[in-house]
Amino acid sequence: MGRKGGYMFLDNSIMSRVTFGVVVFIFSTFAQSASWILPPGDVDLFGQIKTIPANRDETLLDVARRFGIGQDEMMLANPTVDRWLPEEGAEIVLPKRYIIPQGDRTGFIINLPEMRLYYFPKPNKGKKPVVITHPISIGRMDWRTPLGKTSVVRKQKDPTWIPPQSIKDEAIAAGDPPPPPIVLPGPNNPLGRHAIYLGTAGYLIHGTDKPFGIGMRVTHGCLRMYPEDIETLFEKVTVGTPVQLLNQPIKIGWLADSLFVELHPPLDEDEAEYVDYGQKVRDVIASFIEKTTTGKNANHTRKNIEIDQSALELAIFERNGVPILISK
Repeated sequence: MGRKGGYMFLDNSIMSRVTFGVVVFIFSTFAQSASWILPPGDVDLFGQIKTIPANRDETLLDVARRFGIGQDEMMLANPTVDRWLPEEGAEIVLPKRYIIPQGDRTGFIINLPEMRLYYFPKPNKGKKPVVITHPISIGRMDWRTPLGKTSVVRKQKDPTWIPPQSIKDEAIAAGDPPPPPIVLPGPNNPLGRHAIYLGTAGYLIHGTDKPFGIGMRVTHGCLRMYPEDIETLFEKVTVGTPVQLLNQPIKIGWLADSLFVELHPPLDEDEAEYVDYGQKVRDVIASFIEKTTTGKNANHTRKNIEIDQSALELAIFERNGVPILISK
């Protein structure tokens, strides 16, 4: 095992125990690699961390969109790189390795603190199951995206937007002109060209006319995606698809008998619960190990795993949204 720039990399002895394919690349107009082979149920990691040299012709946000990464997660993974004027040749980390959030691996899992969506389509006959993941924007603190379970109830291409009264009132209070009563399909429609309506009234997964806000808390509660991401997702998703909206800033996962942690800043409204972030992480790790190493079908060899405290301390300090190996 080695470390580069604060990130942990697996050596060949660990990698040799991984029996599933790691990556399937599918290219769209902008974003790269949204679809990956789904690991077995007792494995929680997929994807790869890569680095590329910076190009002065691209901002860090341009790179984020090109590789299907949200704004905040790009900045967390590259805290020393200038957002607007990266130094030519500077190393940019592409945080494209993920721990699957704890939830049912079916339909959508949407993890709000991570600002990322995971989609588990039903596999075609004779094909391996895959997981598709995209960055999203979520509701601001005063317009929270609701947690819980719902489902897809409708899809609409080139949707019409009818602004709710609450948004009109907000504009008036800020001294801005309110939006028109109806916004027809077109380049200035805030919903973009594709909308997936959820069973929770008034909440959608949709495109946008402002793509550089993806991966931030900027919406009025809806889930916003890069236009090219939702265009491909729109064709795959069916009405009735289950949706789980979760709040998991601390993610723990197994890769073979190695334990990883992936840490994100908690939502602003939850900060009081995470005053002692380090202890919260340790409590979640203990609970996860207990949950995944007991029971009839559990892997009992993992129960006595030894935690590398220095690696864990570094992960807690960096809190950069990248999976870090924390077991010896």
